[in-house]
Amino acid sequence: MQRRHFLMNAGAASLAGLGLPHVMAQALPSGPIKLVVGFPPGGGADALARVVAQKLGTLWGQQVIVDNRPGASSTLAADFVAQQPGDGTVLFLSTINSHALAPAVMPKLRYHAERDFAPVALLGLTPNLLITSASSPVKSVKEVVALCKAQPGKVSFGSAGPGTIQHFAIEKFKLLAGVDALHVPYKGSGPLLTDLIGGQIQFTFETMTAATPHLKNGRVVALAQSRAKRSPAYPNVPTMQEQGFPEFETMNWYGISGPAKLPPALARRINQDVNTVLAMADVQEKFQGFGVEDGGGSVERYGDFVRTELAKWARVARDAKVTIDS
Repeated sequence: MQRRHFLMNAGAASLAGLGLPHVMAQALPSGPIKLVVGFPPGGGADALARVVAQKLGTLWGQQVIVDNRPGASSTLAADFVAQQPGDGTVLFLSTINSHALAPAVMPKLRYHAERDFAPVALLGLTPNLLITSASSPVKSVKEVVALCKAQPGKVSFGSAGPGTIQHFAIEKFKLLAGVDALHVPYKGSGPLLTDLIGGQIQFTFETMTAATPHLKNGRVVALAQSRAKRSPAYPNVPTMQEQGFPEFETMNWYGISGPAKLPPALARRINQDVNTVLAMADVQEKFQGFGVEDGGGSVERYGDFVRTELAKWARVARDAKVTIDS
């Protein structure tokens, strides 16, 4: 209930700063709208995009198509969107990967996460889950550490690609645990989870959004979650901090952005409608099931959030001397 009130109040505050008639008068594109996702179907970003796209399509009375363009940790999709016209026909499911981590570690990116995009709305934040196949004998973080020490450089951890939040979580775990492990990058969470379930890799710090369907059907098990406090979606899964890693905290986040030339009035109109979608009871139920929290609010809120994340991860990458040739 508190989340719903926050979203409604945030949307109302956004409108109040503009004047309701001006926002409502801002026309949407007449044709289909694409919501570009930088990962393949089956992952967390894709799952959230499809929920939001379906609801916006109904609200607007027109098609909102999820356009999956996987590759290079979502930077290929981001580069594509950055070059599109700012008429609202192409939007982007921006994530921590495209708008914070990749800019921090890929010096050759062809886009700038702030300059080349217009913020629209924050969809929410979610922890990572340390998961393994249901057939794995490992049942705790302590046992993961012991396995890595017994087989240095051989225990495999998958990620959705170089420079993704899963990759950063792996490197942080290796550093804090004092172990060596094998990083296996994929082109998104879909193929990563297929191989985890099949036993081709052993562990991953997957986004809660992508992991949840497989946890519910019993194909994988969760050993830990990565935010400082337990998510209400998984009250019985202990955090990494509870299991001996007080400095470990990672999280994923999702938002909607447009090309830089997206008119501010149109960005605010879409923001208003995204807030309406996030306040819907069935959407809240789905998002809470995925562990996605704290979304909604104004265009400015998302813009400020991205700016803060860019600075934070740039500092982490610089201090850790992490770069990836893009």
